[in-house]
Amino acid sequence: MSDSATVSRGDARRAARNVSVLMIASVISKGALYCWQLVLSPWLGPSEYGIYGTVGGLMVNAAAVASFGMGLIVIRDVARAPRSAGKYWTAMLFMQTILALFAYIGMNGVAVGYSETVRAFAALAGINLFIDLFGNMGYDLLLAREDMAKTSLVEIVHIMIRIGLALLALTAGWGLLGVYGASIASGLGRSVVLVSLNFRAGVKPEFPFDRRIARPLFINSAPLALSSFLTLAYQHSDKLLTTGILGERVTGYLTAAFVINFGVIELFSTSVLVAAYPLLARYYDDGKNPVFGRMIEKLARYMLIIALPLALSISILADKIMIPLLGEAYAPSAGILRLLIWYTAITMFGNVFSKGLLIQNQQRRLLLIRGAGLALNVALTALLLFRWGDARGAVIASIIGEVAVVGLLFTSFQGCGWKRSKVASCAIRLMVVAVPTALAMLMLREQFILLPLLGAAAVYTTGVLLGRVLKPDDWDVLYQLAASLPAGGFLRRFWQRDVEFNW
Repeated sequence: MSDSATVSRGDARRAARNVSVLMIASVISKGALYCWQLVLSPWLGPSEYGIYGTVGGLMVNAAAVASFGMGLIVIRDVARAPRSAGKYWTAMLFMQTILALFAYIGMNGVAVGYSETVRAFAALAGINLFIDLFGNMGYDLLLAREDMAKTSLVEIVHIMIRIGLALLALTAGWGLLGVYGASIASGLGRSVVLVSLNFRAGVKPEFPFDRRIARPLFINSAPLALSSFLTLAYQHSDKLLTTGILGERVTGYLTAAFVINFGVIELFSTSVLVAAYPLLARYYDDGKNPVFGRMIEKLARYMLIIALPLALSISILADKIMIPLLGEAYAPSAGILRLLIWYTAITMFGNVFSKGLLIQNQQRRLLLIRGAGLALNVALTALLLFRWGDARGAVIASIIGEVAVVGLLFTSFQGCGWKRSKVASCAIRLMVVAVPTALAMLMLREQFILLPLLGAAAVYTTGVLLGRVLKPDDWDVLYQLAASLPAGGFLRRFWQRDVEFNW
C-alpha cells in the first residue's frame, strides 16, 4: 500500500489523542449539563420548562443563521493552510455580525406567535447570539490547529460557571430570568478567554477584509448553513409546533425527553466526529485517497455498535430512568423518550455521512436531503399532533423523517475506499445480536436497573465477539483510543497489541 493511502503513525496518534481529550471533556461538561437539567426541569415544572424548551428551539435555529455554517468550512480550510487563519477570522467577523443581527430580528419575529412570556425570554436569550459569536470563532480556529486540550478546558469551565450562576439565581428566586442571565454572563467570559487564547498563539484578525477569502467562504457555507438550519429546524420543530398546538406543559414533557436525546448525540457522536474532522479533511486529498473512505466506513460502523445498545436500553427502561430522575410530574416523558431514543440512534449513524459529504464539498446535496426531510417532518408532525393530541405523534413524525434522510445519505454517499457492503453487513449482524440482548433486558426489566443493564451488556458484548462484528484493524483503533486515555498505561499492562494503523 502506498504512503498516500496510509495514515501516518503520528497523525493516527494525534487523532486518537484528540478524540480522547474531547471525549473526556464531553463526559465532564455534558455530564454536568445532564445533572443540571435534572435539577432545572423539576425546579421549573413542566409549564416553565416548556417555555424554556420553546425558547431553546427558537435560539438554536437563530444560532444556525448567525454562524452560517462557516465554522466547519474554516476548520477544514485552516487545517490545510494554517497561515490563512487571520484572514478567515476577519471574514467571519464581518459576515457573522451582520448575520447575527438578521437572526435576532427573525427569531423575535417568529416569537410573536407565542405567549408574551415566550416573547420576552426569546428577546433576552437572543443577546447570546452576539456574545457567542466571538467565542465560537475562537473555538473553531483552535480546533483547526487541533488544540483540543485548551478548547476542552474552556468548555468545561464555562459549563461549570454557567450552572453555578444559574443555580445561585434560582435559589435567589429569579426563575427563568436568572437562568438566561447566567447564560449571558458565562458566555461573555467564554468568548473573552477563547479570543485571548488565539491572540496568545499569534492568531489575530488580519485587515483589510479580504474578498478573495470571504466570497468562497460565504458561497461554500451557504448550502451548509441552510442545511444546518433545516437540520435544527427539523430537530426542534416538534417542540415549536407542540407549544403552538398543545400548549407549554406538553412541550415540557417533550423537552425533558429531548434533553436526553441531545446529550446522547453530543456525548457519543458529536465529540468523536469533531475530533476526527481535521484528520478526515487532510486525508480526503480531492477524493483520491482511500483512507478517507475507510475512515468513514469505520466511523459508521462504530456509531452502529454504540447506538444500538443505547437505544435498546433507554427504550426498554425509559420509565425507570425518567420518573426517578425527574419525579412523577414528568411521568408522561417516559413514553416520549421510549420512542425518541430511536430517532437519536438513527441520527448518530447519519451524522457520519453528513460530515463526509461536507468534506467532499457536497453541501448542496445535504441541503436537498435535509430540505426534503424537514418538509416531510413538519407535515407529519402537524398531522399527527392534530389527530392524536399527543406529543408522541411529533416523535413518530421525526423518526419517519430521519429514516428517510439517513437512507438518502447512506445510499448517496460515495468515496474512494468506501465500502457500503461492510456497513450493511455490520448492521445485519448487530440486528441479530440485538434480539437476545433485548430479550435479556426484558426478562430482567423488573429488577433493579443495574441488573438488566449489566445482563444485556454481557449478552451484547458476547454477541459482538462471536458474530465477528469487529475486524482486527478495528480492535487496533479501539486499543489506541483506550491506551491514550488517562488510565491507558494501566490498560497496556494487561492488553497489548502490535498496532499498525491502516484505517
